[in-house]
Amino acid sequence: MELSERWIQRFEDEGFPSVYEQQDGAGTIYPEQVNEGKKSIFVTDGSIIFDFNGETKEVIQNQRFDVPVGAPYTTTVGPNGLIAIIAEDSKSNS
Repeated sequence: MELSERWIQRFEDEGFPSVYEQQDGAGTIYPEQVNEGKKSIFVTDGSIIFDFNGETKEVIQNQRFDVPVGAPYTTTVGPNGLIAIIAEDSKSNS
């Protein structure tokens, strides 16, 4: 079983109802969002930077990050792009 499949299974086993793979090009910027429910990310390739009002958290290949509930943030994909497994509950994005 490849890495992506293992993480999809792991997140499903943790009870996340929505689990999917996402790919983005280098430098992709996502506008501010706030998660009202649980959201986790596992980076299989590349990196992504979360910005919580000036406090940043870079998540790189082979790392998991559990996004804090209720904290506004933006994200920017790193210079080598991003392939990640995203897991979220039904209330994740507002």
